[in-house]
Amino acid sequence: MSHAAEAARRRTFAIISHPDAGKTTLTENLLLAGGAIRAAGEVAARGEARRTTSDWMKIERDRGISVSASVMTFEFDNLVFNLLDTPGHEDFSEDTYRTLTAADCAVMVLDAAKGIEPQTLKLFEVCRLRDIPIVTFINKMDREALEPIALLDEVQDRLQLDTAPLYWPAASGQRFSGMVDLTHNQFIQFVRRPGEPVKIGDAPRIAADEATLKASLDESVFAEFAEGRDMATGLLPEFDRDAFLGGHMTPVVFGSALRHFGVAELLRTLHDFAPPPRDQKAEKKGEPVTIHAGDNAVSGFVFKIQANMDPNHRDRVAFLRLCSGEFRRGMRLKTAGGKQLNIHNPMMFLAQDREIAETAYAGDVIGVPNHGQLRVGDSLSENGDIKFAGIPNFAPELLRRARVKDPMKAKHLRKALESLAEEGVTQLFKPVIGSDMIVGAVGQLQFEVMIERVAAEYNLEVVFEPAPYNVARWLSCDDPKVLEAFLDKNKSASGTDLDDAPVYLAKNTWDVGYAQEKNPDIRFTATKERAL
Repeated sequence: MSHAAEAARRRTFAIISHPDAGKTTLTENLLLAGGAIRAAGEVAARGEARRTTSDWMKIERDRGISVSASVMTFEFDNLVFNLLDTPGHEDFSEDTYRTLTAADCAVMVLDAAKGIEPQTLKLFEVCRLRDIPIVTFINKMDREALEPIALLDEVQDRLQLDTAPLYWPAASGQRFSGMVDLTHNQFIQFVRRPGEPVKIGDAPRIAADEATLKASLDESVFAEFAEGRDMATGLLPEFDRDAFLGGHMTPVVFGSALRHFGVAELLRTLHDFAPPPRDQKAEKKGEPVTIHAGDNAVSGFVFKIQANMDPNHRDRVAFLRLCSGEFRRGMRLKTAGGKQLNIHNPMMFLAQDREIAETAYAGDVIGVPNHGQLRVGDSLSENGDIKFAGIPNFAPELLRRARVKDPMKAKHLRKALESLAEEGVTQLFKPVIGSDMIVGAVGQLQFEVMIERVAAEYNLEVVFEPAPYNVARWLSCDDPKVLEAFLDKNKSASGTDLDDAPVYLAKNTWDVGYAQEKNPDIRFTATKERAL
């Protein structure tokens, strides 16, 4: 099969949701439905205690949250799926943003009792910025839920997205009886099995004609369901794949991930409608170009770095989203900055389990082991002449001074913090005056994760104390001399980031505004495109 045909078989999608909407459970059940794992919570790794496959970091297992985006590859019905599991917690929104740059499609998980929550809204905006098509999965229908039509109205009103239900539920909570497949006019039955393990696989289906349903459903459930279905089919638009691919319409599937109900239908929806690898905007020798999945030359970009996935080896893996060509093990690829890498042991992932990838195609995500040569946002290609649109850094919302309890280990702490900053877990700033290390993060939980990781991976006790600064802004100016003079005059409020780019460190946003007003030629920005 040609590399273009192989690329056309790929479907690369991410799952986005508010914390607690059931994203990790859905991820695992999709892997079960796709045949990638055999039992929920099962990992074959050395008889480890049962735990969720996609959450491998210790803090994730302890707290029951996802903080590190994993990649899982599986095959289903002649297509290859690359599932990008994103952190659900809002403190890790930057990691999620970067992961979405590598996705061609997203599954938005909504809690049927809560509808659209703040974090869902934020992540949706990122998808909209990139015109990523969205499939909606309304989860937890086996609990008391809002009216289905009210949920769809909310999606339409708040996200400006047309909704096209492919299925329609019969009641919710204890009365939940299943849903009708509107395309095939069949009713999928939800069967409760108290005390029995959840059944994996397709749920039983019956004809969806009035007589069969009246005989099978509780009278009040049937009346409510019939009215809702008539309203849905009468008022809501039919599914239009072009509108979906353009980011204007979302197909909707209902279900309960915990009970494995609706999961097979969601996977089938992705199989039938999710797009193959999309074209990517890039620059070639400074000129704008479009990279197509079927192009011959291999190219891709790094959207994530993960260090110490294997605690027994100080490994550092770059997650590379391939955009074109047929990648073969042992290939040499170059960064846009001219660094050359021989990729001898590229990896494919099933969460923490990994295997050597002999070949990979556009849409695939491979792990490239490296010792610090690669950074988030790096572009890789055969000639090093392709540079993909950059992945931005966002100004952190919290700044803390990092201190190690044993002063003799200050050097080790710097190395640990630099390593984590290179992963994109947090940001690191070095003030011009003093030897402080200032760590920036989006939320408090990131500091807690860092304390645990620095202890587990580097055997260091780190303390995060209030910093003399609360705001960081990147500085740029068309005239280097003007910038130099400003930095010289404001040494106490100046510093550099991990790339040695100049940063203004201020007590508050008022200070930033004042400095900006007094220095109109200098740009103070809250985002910085990562150097590629």
